[in-house]
Amino acid sequence: MIRTPLRPLARILRARETGADPDEIEAENRARRHAEIQDKARRRAEGRLILMAAVFICAFGTVGVRMGSLAASEPVEPQAQASTARIMSQRADITDRNGMVLATNLLTYSLYAHPHQLVDAENTITQLTRIFPDLDPARLRTDLTGDRKFLWIKKKISPEQMQEVHDIGEPGLLFGPREMRLYPNGHIASHILGGSAFGKEGVSSAEVLGVAGVEKAFDGWLRDPANEGAPLALSIDLTAQAAMEEVLASGMSVMNAKGAAGILMEVKTGEIVAMASLPDFDPNDRPKPLLKGDPSDSPLFNRAVQGQYELGSTFKIFPVAQAMDLGLINPNTMINASSPMRIGKYRINDFHNYGGQLSVTDIIVKSSNVGTVRIAQILGPDRQKDFLEKLGFFEPTPIEMVEAPTGKPLVPTRWPAVTSATVAFGHGLAASPLHLAAAYATIANDGRKVTPTLVHRRTRPEGAQVLSPQAADLAISMLRQVVTRGTARASEVPGYEIAGKTGTADKPRPSGGYYENKVVSTFASVFPASNPQYVLLVTLDEPSINRGGGEARTAGVTAAPVAAELLRRLAPLVGLAPITEEKLPEIAARFEPRVEQTAPAAVKLVANN
Repeated sequence: MIRTPLRPLARILRARETGADPDEIEAENRARRHAEIQDKARRRAEGRLILMAAVFICAFGTVGVRMGSLAASEPVEPQAQASTARIMSQRADITDRNGMVLATNLLTYSLYAHPHQLVDAENTITQLTRIFPDLDPARLRTDLTGDRKFLWIKKKISPEQMQEVHDIGEPGLLFGPREMRLYPNGHIASHILGGSAFGKEGVSSAEVLGVAGVEKAFDGWLRDPANEGAPLALSIDLTAQAAMEEVLASGMSVMNAKGAAGILMEVKTGEIVAMASLPDFDPNDRPKPLLKGDPSDSPLFNRAVQGQYELGSTFKIFPVAQAMDLGLINPNTMINASSPMRIGKYRINDFHNYGGQLSVTDIIVKSSNVGTVRIAQILGPDRQKDFLEKLGFFEPTPIEMVEAPTGKPLVPTRWPAVTSATVAFGHGLAASPLHLAAAYATIANDGRKVTPTLVHRRTRPEGAQVLSPQAADLAISMLRQVVTRGTARASEVPGYEIAGKTGTADKPRPSGGYYENKVVSTFASVFPASNPQYVLLVTLDEPSINRGGGEARTAGVTAAPVAAELLRRLAPLVGLAPITEEKLPEIAARFEPRVEQTAPAAVKLVANN
């Protein structure tokens, strides 16, 4: 830009020649220059105003558009994310089927130390060992007076302990807030819940991980923030569970048993209403597992799921039901029950010698080993194995517990004639009580396979039809007669039509053979027989009771009475009213036609050979 001089020489000289004033020329040029400067400043200011207006329009326009989009969208709760969400995320509660809390979270504090900040280490050691008697003073002195910069003292402390530590007044003792898992019902349902422990830890938080039971099986689900804290609803009923554990504990004491297991299961859904294993433990203070010896000696051992027992005569209903399903026999078919019978070099006896022949119904009622083996021989080993496999006795139960795979039945690798015979009356194949409960539920469910579950109202595909409804109905009728006039009379509870089978099996020695004075007694039952709704199973490990001047161990005098007391306590809790006298004629008529059936002639010939 060319700057115009205020006093141009040519004009000044010309003004002097004409006598004009040169200062006027300077004033004129100065005025013109000021006008140009003002115009330039005005244009710059206008540009800035336009730019600022554009910025404000864009900003307010963006805010307006965002407000409009939010107003038109569905309301959503904002969720903050942080790098520590994996540790800080809350573990979901576990409840029973009625919403009663079985496991929840509790805010507590951890105690840690910065040894280099301690003012009086000796006094601190004295006070800490007073507050926490389980601390080792020598170990604590080594840790607090050494070169360590950080030391965990207690991973969780009570409010009272926190106050006592605070009163010590040491700046080197610090607290960190964290959540811990709390089981408010103590021992109740301990084997089902399993327990939890701390995983990844920080001074202000800790990751809670399941270590057993459903806590471990559903660990990922319970810690998943996507579930928004929804509780895991189990199928068990807390009140029924508490009652079962109380009655089992009393029965275990009266029968001098080493352990006990009980299961109450819905027939139609497979949902477990109560399941107990004794001895048990407190998941708030879970004991350490045994490193040697018999695993069943540990309170952590779940006898209902992990126990592998030969379940004795409770198995006898399976070959009978299968043979009736195939049309080979019916309840009145006469079977040769002469005792003893021989299979190769092995001899099979009955508890009593019934002599001659027994009807199929009486074989179950009197619990004849010989008669059951005769029926198994009619079936043949292949068909027998196939049926037991369909009932689930060859694989672990699919129950939602990490312990389930350890309860896989012990099935013979070979299936010769003698194995087929012993398995028919419950020896030679070891399974868990839960396997047996599921198999009885299948029979009670009109022969349709029942899969046990611990989750309430879980939708699952319908089970396969493994037994015809007619054969299943006849089997329940026979089990009912076991209670009314057979080996399980001690289990009868008026008004509840219990149908079941006792089973007493000698315990095998680890070195081979069987103990002479140690048994596992079991009572598996269905009720009410006219409309099966529940399966109830009781197993006692090594029971023994003085009776008639001697020791009695059979299930009829040990497991059956305990089951009767359980039924008295549990049936009202699940809303099952006793059958009134007005309904008895109707029920009797329902069972009467079964007695009138006759066996096919061909079957009679086989049975009499």
